[in-house]
Amino acid sequence: MRKIHKILVANRGEIAVRIMRTCREMGIATVAVFSDADRTSMHVRYADEAFHIGPAPSKDSYLKADKIIEVALQSKADAIHPGYGFLSENAKFARLCRDKDIIFIGPAPEVIDKMGDKIEARKAMIAAGVPVVPGTTEAVQSEDEAIETIKNIGLPVMVKASAGGGGKGMRLVEKEENIIAAVRSARSEALDSFGDDAVYIEKYVTSPHHIEFQILGDQHGNAIHLFERECSIQRRHQKMVEETPSVLMTEELREQMGKHAVDAAKAVQYVGAGTIEFLVDNDLNYYFLEMNTRLQVEHPITERVTGVDLVKKQIQVAEGQPLNLLQSDLKQKGHAIECRIYAEDSDNNFMPSPGRVHSITQPLGLGVRTDGYVYEGYEIPIHYDPMISKLIVWAETRAEAIQRMRRALYEYKITGIRTSLKFLERIMDSKDFISGNYDTNFIEKNRNTLLADNSCEDECQDMVIIAAYFDFMNRKNKVIPTKELNPAKNRWKKYTYQKNFDRL
Repeated sequence: MRKIHKILVANRGEIAVRIMRTCREMGIATVAVFSDADRTSMHVRYADEAFHIGPAPSKDSYLKADKIIEVALQSKADAIHPGYGFLSENAKFARLCRDKDIIFIGPAPEVIDKMGDKIEARKAMIAAGVPVVPGTTEAVQSEDEAIETIKNIGLPVMVKASAGGGGKGMRLVEKEENIIAAVRSARSEALDSFGDDAVYIEKYVTSPHHIEFQILGDQHGNAIHLFERECSIQRRHQKMVEETPSVLMTEELREQMGKHAVDAAKAVQYVGAGTIEFLVDNDLNYYFLEMNTRLQVEHPITERVTGVDLVKKQIQVAEGQPLNLLQSDLKQKGHAIECRIYAEDSDNNFMPSPGRVHSITQPLGLGVRTDGYVYEGYEIPIHYDPMISKLIVWAETRAEAIQRMRRALYEYKITGIRTSLKFLERIMDSKDFISGNYDTNFIEKNRNTLLADNSCEDECQDMVIIAAYFDFMNRKNKVIPTKELNPAKNRWKKYTYQKNFDRL
């Protein structure tokens, strides 16, 4: 047992704020770190102490392990919570913490190493008796080997980076003539993203559900699961909507998958909060996909249906406390849905939309929670992930939860930037989502109804901008040159007027 009195949160944005909130409830002091781009960010304002760690690019700030360790020692922090992303699954960073006698709130570096290498993770799961997707258990050494392997497995297949994550270093191969190009492309992206070009091959599960189980383990050998989350609505292999319980799940399937999730945790002596991810096909066959050795973005929906504060449990386990939770004690109550709010133009290939937030109105009321970090006047940086908030709702039934999410999305107003709010509203109105009849191909299958025709929206925006420009010029007693009013030539000089509109 080692009591934690001060935690450095080695992250930014909404997850940093969320962790600090639990710390405040537990009476634990917090330390924030920030880059040049985050001087005015909410996590910096919320923490008890804050330290500058470098320029805006994450490689020069939030990924500088030695600098963060230096701040932890300077601030006399007992522990470091890495959140998710950045250094959260970096075994070298976890070792640095251990070497400096700082508690790393997460699993041991040896576990991070093993489960971070997707090939080693597959081997560990096979040894533990957990079903895995058919494929290789060693890195593919050559293009010829890849061709031969794929012929044996059968198309379609996924070529995947061994050190991968977040959808990077992944290529789907559906035709034999595309194998070499896919292997080369996956290797190149893997090397750029992870510094490791090793790839392996898995059978592609057609139209799968992406279902993950939340696990908790302590330093005394105890491990439990906190049920499943359905995470199949994705764009570019990144999740947009998650819910629990999963519509697909039966009690028998939940019991089987939950047991295998706990077996996976015990096989690697897992300590802390983690996630076992599975693919489930239409026949309810399920296969281990990967283990995330950290807190997940979508953890709030599990907290809502189980009543367990996962960050609090992470901290208590890191102190050496036993879980004090039995599997039989845990129940799922009601239904929870999470929508990720991105600063992006969903109707323009999900392009990021950084900029200044002019106004923001967040939804309130029964069963609604928002985890965010932006405020009026805040400048969203271009350097980081565009997710700015998570909207979580809970209700007694799934139908009521969908209705509550619709209401909450309607109330959520952000101006100054484009967001995914309207896109998420369309998902909630989709017949496939309402019926629960969806898989990881949901967005692609429903593109025609989910992606709006922007022609009217753009025209209306132009009208608002030119009206604002007329008003601006009239108040300044300036004459508007006639040539500027020709929309065929210059679309009313839209971006010039946008600047004036912003000023108004």
